[in-house]
Amino acid sequence: MSRIINPDSVGKQRKLLTRAVVLSLRELLIQPEPNEQTRDIASFIVLTLKEISANVDRTVTPWEKRNYWLKADRFRMDWDWTITLGDKMRQAVLDEDWSVIAACAANMGEKLANVKLPKKHGLGTPWIGANERLQETLNNNE
Repeated sequence: MSRIINPDSVGKQRKLLTRAVVLSLRELLIQPEPNEQTRDIASFIVLTLKEISANVDRTVTPWEKRNYWLKADRFRMDWDWTITLGDKMRQAVLDEDWSVIAACAANMGEKLANVKLPKKHGLGTPWIGANERLQETLNNNE
């Protein structure tokens, strides 16, 4: 029996998600003033960081089953910023505290400085309607 290769691995998903965050950060930085699109972009970043942190857990689980504890812990520590910055930015989006959002965006820019975004990335504008989705997730969690 041959190996089954999953073309949509968690690593590829994480790479796509980080590219989407980089694209969103670029768009967020060129916004002249807070408006509906700015709220959507910030909300999209929050939702994407949450998805990246869940993706990290899916990556680490097989390593822990094989007792690769050090590798798993290092990987979690490398991506721990997604949880902390995501929570901080989520609260700032809810409070519409744009100075905190800008600070979080700058920190994310440092963390994702090595992510290359190709000219033909094909991501489009994934943040459209993200503010509504964020509000829905908050209402569902209450």
